[in-house]
Amino acid sequence: MMLKVTFCTYDKPGCVGGPFSWLQRLLPTLREHGIEARCLIFLHHGDTGPTLEAFRSGGIACDSILCHERTEDRVRWVLERLRENPPDVFVPNLPVAAYFAGAWLRTAGIPTVGILHSDDPFYRALQDDFVSGAKKFQLSGLACVSRELEAQVISRRPQTSRVWRIPYGVTVPGGRVERAPGVLRLVYVGRLAEEQKRISDLTRALCRATQEVPGTTAVLYGDGPDKEAVEIILATEGTGLPVHLGGLVPSECIQKKLLECDVLVLLSDYEGLPIALMEAMACGCVPVCLRMRSGIPELVEDGVSGLLVDDRGDGFVAVIRRLRDEPGLWQRLSLAAKARIQEEFSDTVCNGKWAAMLHELQSSAGPSKVIKIPSRLRLPKWNPALETAENRLKPPALPLRLWRKSRIFAGRVRRQFLGQELP
Repeated sequence: MMLKVTFCTYDKPGCVGGPFSWLQRLLPTLREHGIEARCLIFLHHGDTGPTLEAFRSGGIACDSILCHERTEDRVRWVLERLRENPPDVFVPNLPVAAYFAGAWLRTAGIPTVGILHSDDPFYRALQDDFVSGAKKFQLSGLACVSRELEAQVISRRPQTSRVWRIPYGVTVPGGRVERAPGVLRLVYVGRLAEEQKRISDLTRALCRATQEVPGTTAVLYGDGPDKEAVEIILATEGTGLPVHLGGLVPSECIQKKLLECDVLVLLSDYEGLPIALMEAMACGCVPVCLRMRSGIPELVEDGVSGLLVDDRGDGFVAVIRRLRDEPGLWQRLSLAAKARIQEEFSDTVCNGKWAAMLHELQSSAGPSKVIKIPSRLRLPKWNPALETAENRLKPPALPLRLWRKSRIFAGRVRRQFLGQELP
């Protein structure tokens, strides 16, 4: 009998990012491991998105809804869909409402496993609420994409949540980048965003490298909220330089582009386990990354499978010049980068680990029951770090709350004084 697993995610037109491209690749492969995957999708800004379209074309059953309801309504929608078609395991991929729904699923004997994708305040807040928070809402398990994220969860000494480290898996193409003589082709792939990605600083770094290191070119693939800032920098500081925007490339086509590049540049403030970096390394692109604590250390060993830098200025340019001029360096790092992904981070290896975890969760689950949906959903205290992902009414500011409590207390004293209420 096939194991039934339902995932839940967000989507919208033009939606990009590692947690989404990874999901698009994972679900179709689970059938090979005896797992029937479905997906619930909250849609923003339209009635479609690349994940929904990929699943529909690939035969993955989906239910979707426009994401304009309050958090409580979203929780109820998830529970109603799952009551109609109960899974053996439930996996929320980002939506906070889906994490909340896990409380009622676990009482019905359905384990809920969450995912830590990145090292940022949002994912630390998920740990606060669903690993260390009220027991009712604690997860059955948590999959962490990097060693750093795994260590963060284990340090909390979770009582009910089991912890797995399962990296993303990526396709490893048969070929490898062929370096063109006298040219060093730099590439960035990802969101064009200041938050986390520091896209303006990265664009300026690419401009400076192409100006100061002869034979160097650069392209940025992606889209995002700060695309205009990139365009302005390229039109001013990048005038006449071989740096340009390559546009948004579908995830299934990006490795074809990467096979035409030599160096993947990633200068973010933080990451989880960057899929674009892994896809590039699988192609033989040499990674040049800013040092950070999550994800990068287990992919890039400085001087072995890539190069690490401590700044986006002189240090970065020096490394690009070194790759351009030092005989044999690029070739050695390129071979090691591809081997690193092939050995530990291929689709075959990592998707197999996901399948094993899902089977293990189901085998340890309690007896299944009908999912009960209470008339009133009592959710944990509003968490400000999850504010952008929730749509609950914000609690009153502290002075207003104290004023209301004082009014209630004063009324009670007055009624007691007048004999209208027993003490």
